[in-house]
Amino acid sequence: MIELHNIRKCYDKKTALAIDHLVISPRECAGLVGNNGAGKTTLLSLILDLIKPTSGYVTLKGAGVSGTDDWKNYTGSFLNEGFLIPFLTPMEYFEFIAGLHGLNMEDVTAFLGANKGFYNEDITAKKYIRELSSGNKNKIGILASILWKPEILLLDEPFANLDPTSQSWLKFKLRELNSDGVTMIISSHDLNHISDISTRVLLLEEGSLIKDKVTGEDTLKELESYFKVR
Repeated sequence: MIELHNIRKCYDKKTALAIDHLVISPRECAGLVGNNGAGKTTLLSLILDLIKPTSGYVTLKGAGVSGTDDWKNYTGSFLNEGFLIPFLTPMEYFEFIAGLHGLNMEDVTAFLGANKGFYNEDITAKKYIRELSSGNKNKIGILASILWKPEILLLDEPFANLDPTSQSWLKFKLRELNSDGVTMIISSHDLNHISDISTRVLLLEEGSLIKDKVTGEDTLKELESYFKVR
């Protein structure tokens, strides 16, 4: 489903990411963990063709992301506020995203009604996205990424700036999406959440993939042990 082939991303003489081969199979939820600068956002950005690799290539469903736009029709993502359009209201933004995927405002309304536990009135008020809090911006980006039921979902720090109730809702939603067949890579500093939602954990350090394990009962303990102050 998602495959990285001999990927290298370098900036001047510094290697930001170096992965010989990585495959995320259909229906997996891969949790991506690592300290700041480990290469997590770089990995997600390469998959989305937002940056070009120094060498190697990425394929989604067997097709290179740099050679076709077809993958955009089945890949949902939200990495940061740069994905949003600040001069639109949230509803205008949802309508824009829906239109890209053949949906209409009725579809948006039905989707928001089914997921109203995740947002407050600021999302439906006539405020511009730029006027909203970081937490609400994050919610808008997450909602927009799943609005049209993608096959692949990539999220970078989705739990950031969310209150506990919203975090709990999001964990439930991600598990539900994965159960429905959505293949995911979720990057997060929150080891508890990653351990709860992932079927597999990928640990990056200084651009290298140093652990790749199926999630089990001891996953959280292992991660906490790895990241404890040495």
